[in-house]
This record gives sequence, structure tokens and C-alpha cells, in this order.
Amino acid sequence: MSGQLSRFQSVECPVDFVPVNENITRLNAAETLLLAVIWLFTNTPVIPAVLAMDFLLRAANYGRFSPLNVFSGLLVKIFSIPVKPVDRAPKRFAAGVGFVFSLAILILSFTPYILEAGIVAGILILFAFLEAFFAFCAGCYVYYFLRNLGLINSRG
Repeated sequence: MSGQLSRFQSVECPVDFVPVNENITRLNAAETLLLAVIWLFTNTPVIPAVLAMDFLLRAANYGRFSPLNVFSGLLVKIFSIPVKPVDRAPKRFAAGVGFVFSLAILILSFTPYILEAGIVAGILILFAFLEAFFAFCAGCYVYYFLRNLGLINSRG
């Protein structure tokens, strides 16, 4: 576990030393990617609403109630995907960012700013793609940037 955490030390990512399965978080990202792409083609407001609720549950440490997390856990069991422990804190921070993005998409989808909603969805899709396919958690870098701006004062 400490080997996994050391790769984040250079960007001062939040760390709480509670392990989660990176393979589940990557599947969550793939599911988010799929849902956001579907939203781009359908503009169905239930999709960003479900994503916002799901991200909020994960950000608030209620991941066991997250539909995407439950489905990802089921896929891990069915396909015997191994556990790959990583620290939970950056994933929680990223879930908080995902909540804000999903909520923005939901709100903007009820306004004339549908193009802006699509741009926000595109950013969410990019972050989800990076996590799902490259295990790159953009949340760490967003955290570091906000911390350098003085918008975040404490770790974790």
C-alpha cells in the first residue's frame, strides 16, 4: 500500500490511509463515462441526477449504497478481478468533484445553456476516461491546484 501512496507524494494528494479497490474505482469511472456519453446523445436529466446522487454517496463515505459501486463490486466478483488497494482519500475528493460536475450538468440541462452542460459533461467524460483506462486520478491534481491557490487549507 505504501508503494501505491508514494506516487502521489509529489502532488500532495489527500491521504487517509484507508484502502479501497482501485479496480472497483476504475469500473465506476467506466460506468460514469458510459452514462455521460449516453446523456450527451439523449439529454435525459435522470442520468446526471443519478450520477450526482452516486458521486455524493461515494464522497460522503456511503459508497456501499452507491449503485455504480455496487455494480462494480458485482463485476469484480463475477470476473474474479483482483483487489488492487489504493488510498481512499483522493477517490473521495474526485467523487466530490464528480458530484459538482454532475449537478452542474443537471442544472444546466434545464436551462438554455445546453452547450455549456455538454462542455461540463465532456470534462467529466475526460476525467472518467483517464481514470478508467489509465488509472489517472485527476482529482489529485485538482486538489493540489486548489491547495496552491489557498482554497483548500487542510489535507484529506
